[in-house]
Amino acid sequence: MTTGKKVASDAAKTLRDPKATKKEKELAASDLAQAKHKAKSQGKGNK
Repeated sequence: MTTGKKVASDAAKTLRDPKATKKEKELAASDLAQAKHKAKSQGKGNK
């Protein structure tokens, strides 16, 4: 099962939070590792 968009967004915020504990950041990283990733477009001419 993958992590939803909202949970992934919250996890990213936790990782950027300087006040987050080490354990909170570990859990946030785990959530992001399970998140669905969208492929980024390469732009024009990059195939």
